[in-house]
Amino acid sequence: MPKASRRNLYGRHSGRPLRKNPAAAYARVIANQSFDGTVTDQDIWLEIGFGAGEHLAWQAAHNPQALHIGAEYYLNGVARACQHVLEGGLENVLIHHGDGRDLIDRLLVCGARGRVKRVFILHPDPWPKARQWRRRLICAETFDMLAQLMSGGAILRLASDHGDYQPWIMRVLMAHPAFVWTAQRVADWTVRPKDWPQTRYKAKSIREGRPTMYIEATRL
Repeated sequence: MPKASRRNLYGRHSGRPLRKNPAAAYARVIANQSFDGTVTDQDIWLEIGFGAGEHLAWQAAHNPQALHIGAEYYLNGVARACQHVLEGGLENVLIHHGDGRDLIDRLLVCGARGRVKRVFILHPDPWPKARQWRRRLICAETFDMLAQLMSGGAILRLASDHGDYQPWIMRVLMAHPAFVWTAQRVADWTVRPKDWPQTRYKAKSIREGRPTMYIEATRL
């Protein structure tokens, strides 16, 4: 699509060459999936930047009633997520290897407007240097796009363990007219909810002493 073609992608596309098992899982899962937003009446849960897919797979296993769609640009993470899909026998997961913004465009075109019930953007790249801030995924444009996809009452979950990115995220969220932050007490943003599994990234964050801010908002 013209709009998507003008976007810049940042960050690594891949790391070390895939080993045999991840490569086989990637080939098997990606080759055997297709998406047409008009063919399912399931609720859609969307995760943008799913890393190694641990959270995506956990949510899919514990919420089989929903179709879980994830986007990730990093090849090695996508391959690991494909392994989770196969190991868990998950038939309610679709994976987009590419920019999450392009996936949102595709969902809108396919007729998923207003049908997404949950969106997860967990630990996006903070791009800490001031000259890199324009690369940050959390911005008004992203929230504008999500607002078109999400139904009234749908839940948006965000997380960051980066001290400079946390206030940025809150400023963008609080300024957007389509979303309202639901926290009522300190524990609502400092304690990980029970239905928010701990990933390897979060374990590393704890070891390194970086507190995470857990943010939940509702689509008005």
